Amino acid sequence: MNDTPLLPPPSTLSLAVSCVEGNPILRENGLKLAKKLGLPMVASAEKEQNDLLLIYTETGLHLQLKGKTRGTLHIDFSSGTMAYRRLHGGGIKQPLARAVGIKPGKRPSIIDVTAGLGNDAFLLATLGCKVCMVERSPLLAALLQDGLERAASNLGLKEIVTNITLIQGDARIILGNLEEIPETIYMDPMYPHRRKSALNKQEMRIIRCIVGADEDAGELLQAALLRAGKRVVVKRPKGAPQINDQIPTHVISMKNSRYDVYMV
Repeated sequence: MNDTPLLPPPSTLSLAVSCVEGNPILRENGLKLAKKLGLPMVASAEKEQNDLLLIYTETGLHLQLKGKTRGTLHIDFSSGTMAYRRLHGGGIKQPLARAVGIKPGKRPSIIDVTAGLGNDAFLLATLGCKVCMVERSPLLAALLQDGLERAASNLGLKEIVTNITLIQGDARIILGNLEEIPETIYMDPMYPHRRKSALNKQEMRIIRCIVGADEDAGELLQAALLRAGKRVVVKRPKGAPQINDQIPTHVISMKNSRYDVYMV
C-alpha cells in the first residue's frame, strides 16, 4: 500500500479507531492506523460515541457502523463466500475470467479501479493474474490491507497475495500517472438502484454510507479507456444502462448482472 494522502472521512460521521482491551499488539496496530488516518484512538467505553469505528480484534480489523442501522465490515479471504468462489467458481471458464481476457496460457495484467472489498481482484489473482487494486476510500483500503496481511500469513493463500498490490487514492489520477499500461482495467462501480448483489444488505449499507453511489463512474470509464492496453471491463446490474450510454464491444451476461467489455 502506498503513501498517497488519505481522503477525509464523510463529513457527517464521527469516526475513531479502537481495539479490544488487554492486547498490546492490537493496541499498537490501532495507534498506527489512527495516526495514519488522522483519527482519534478511543477506549472501549467510548466506542458508542462514534458513528463509525475501526476496531482491531483477534480476528483482524473490523469497521463497525453504530446507531440504529448497526453493521460490521470485515475482510477475510480465507473463508466464507471468498473461499467458495476460489474453490468452486469455475476457473478460467467463469464469466469474470472470460471478461478480463483470461485464456489457457494467458493471464493479463489487471488494474481493478474500484476494489471495494477486494473479492473480484483476489479471485483474479487466484487464477494467476497480476492485479493492482485501487480503492479511494481510506476506510476500505485499511480493511483491504488488513485482509491481505492476514492472507499472506496463510500458507494456502500466501502465493496468491504475491500477485496483488494495493493503492489507496483516486483511480482517475492514478491511471493518468501509470508507468506501465495494464492489459485490462476492471471496474464495478456502485449502482444506486441495484436490487441484488453479492454483498449482503448489511455490507452494502455500510459501503454506501462510506463511498456513496460512484457518481464519477463516467469520468472513470473515460480515463480507463485512455489507459488500458487491450480492454476495459465494467460490471453492471442486469438491465442497467451502459455508463455514458457507451456501447460495449461485447457483453457477457449472467443471471443478475453482466460484464460490458470495451476493446481498445
